[in-house]
Amino acid sequence: MKLKPALRAISAFGALCIAAGAAAMAAHAETTLQRIQRTGEVRIGYANEKPFAYTTPDGTVTGESPEIARKIFAKLGVKKVDAVLTEWGSLIPGLRAGRFDVIAAGMYVTPVRCKQVAFADPQYQIHDTLLTLPGNPKKLHSYADVSKNPDVKLAVMAGSVEFGYARDSGVKDAQLLQVPDTTAQLQAVRARRADAAAGTALTMKDLAAKASDQVEAIQQFSDDPKHTGYGALAFRPEDTDLRDAVNKQLHAWLGTPDHLSTVAPFGFDKSNVTNKTAAQLCGG
Repeated sequence: MKLKPALRAISAFGALCIAAGAAAMAAHAETTLQRIQRTGEVRIGYANEKPFAYTTPDGTVTGESPEIARKIFAKLGVKKVDAVLTEWGSLIPGLRAGRFDVIAAGMYVTPVRCKQVAFADPQYQIHDTLLTLPGNPKKLHSYADVSKNPDVKLAVMAGSVEFGYARDSGVKDAQLLQVPDTTAQLQAVRARRADAAAGTALTMKDLAAKASDQVEAIQQFSDDPKHTGYGALAFRPEDTDLRDAVNKQLHAWLGTPDHLSTVAPFGFDKSNVTNKTAAQLCGG
């Protein structure tokens, strides 16, 4: 059935009005930054990994990243920081699905991750080490040492950069035991299901302190300088205005006495401060 000219004109006008209305709504859609400033609340996602982000026995969420998030968002007028616990490998999917607004878990900035999230500039730099049985019986001092002995098993967190570092160093997939969190790494070494676990020096030292008679964090670990980790807060790709607002506050605050006193309880000091940018690290 054909429409009469007058009806066609009315129909076309109606379509234009709908399109214009949709465009106006999109133009005025509230951004995440606007929402958290309006409500005074933000949701951070974290995975239990000391000293970066973890839950204390009394239920408090703390660690280097959540405490930095609280300080920075307070500067943006946000008074309430809610925390959502998830496994490490679910942090980026959870962020993109809207379960939380920012990842505050000490996540390293890597080119692969930069394709999925918008990183703030890094708030720290750190190196890796290994957790082994006392005396380091397999004499492991690098990822390369693991790759040279096909019988050695290395426990790594699923989705962590250490998994990639190990593979880049020639460690075979059959040698890698992927586990959900650092507690599982400790258990794997204690139970001798793995000969070593790989992670940041601070994390491995913390795990060793929990069972000092059964494991140790090795003091001398040789690694490629490219494997230095740079941790940062991460946002959804569309939330660049929020990322930029956070960066502005970070640049003015990192390295100050208040920043250093905030992170000192978690083992960080001035040596962990970096001037690297996310743009540099995302470039590969």
